[in-house]
Amino acid sequence: MRVFANPVGAGSLWFDNLATANGTPVAYDPQARAFLPMPPFCANRDRISCNWIAPEEGAFCRSCAMTALAPDPTIPNAIANWAQTEAAKRRVLDNLGRWHWFRPEDPGAPPVFHLLAEGPTPVLMGHVGGVVTISVAEVDPVVQTTRREALQEPYRTMIGHMRHEISHMLWWRLSLREDFLDAFRAMFGDERIDYQAALQYHYENGPPADWKQHYLTSYASTHPHEDWAETAAHLLHLTDIADSFVATGLSSPQIPHAGWDPYSEPDAERLIHVAAALTVGINHVNRSMGLSDLYPFVLSERARHKLAFVHDWLRRGAQGL
Repeated sequence: MRVFANPVGAGSLWFDNLATANGTPVAYDPQARAFLPMPPFCANRDRISCNWIAPEEGAFCRSCAMTALAPDPTIPNAIANWAQTEAAKRRVLDNLGRWHWFRPEDPGAPPVFHLLAEGPTPVLMGHVGGVVTISVAEVDPVVQTTRREALQEPYRTMIGHMRHEISHMLWWRLSLREDFLDAFRAMFGDERIDYQAALQYHYENGPPADWKQHYLTSYASTHPHEDWAETAAHLLHLTDIADSFVATGLSSPQIPHAGWDPYSEPDAERLIHVAAALTVGINHVNRSMGLSDLYPFVLSERARHKLAFVHDWLRRGAQGL
């Protein structure tokens, strides 16, 4: 994620800022990729601290307008959890916008979001026909940690959920292209195999013994759909890690050159190599504070090929160039 210029003075702004250091209200314009010091601001600004601009006074911003179902406000912590969930969504949408997904120039359908609070039973997260369903309870650190440990996952965050489920939606969009499915099946396998049966087998028997040689995560081994979504999510992780590293002015001998833009990098192997090398260094820094690794994954040769495949298709952008 980039670091942004202050439109009314010195200093920088971060992606989630609502105001400058001296208190001037600002909002992010995702089309211009810049902060502006003037309304109209999103109608959700006061309610959930949305910091994007709106097309007109009283309207929702581009991101909030994609939320068709918001959580029940009578459920405890629903609004606070919703605010954090929308913040994660804005970040992921803006990342994908670097490749022209879900922007005005995108000729296809944008995702529709159902962001739901949990009552007595958990919300089943997923994607069906362009609709992405997310449980806002997943931002709660206790819920997040409990489920991560129960599922023996090395990583679980709301940004991770957003990237994974939106990746399912991206597959759905790409599958409408005649040239995509054959290439996808050659790389990931035939997605027409029974999904529920594959999922049941995974939970009853676990992943194959050699899954680390072929997949990024054990969950990716369940079905080609999940392999795609996990791989696409990881491509977005790695690209934005590299972009954020460069944007904050950090340096490394791994960076190809001054002004390098990971989102504009056409060579997938170079991008993946650089990003993976940076994560090793950042993991080392995290350990100095007793924190978990930022990126607790090892990229096998097969996983790198899959990441490059996803990079090729997503970087073509929504216009299929």
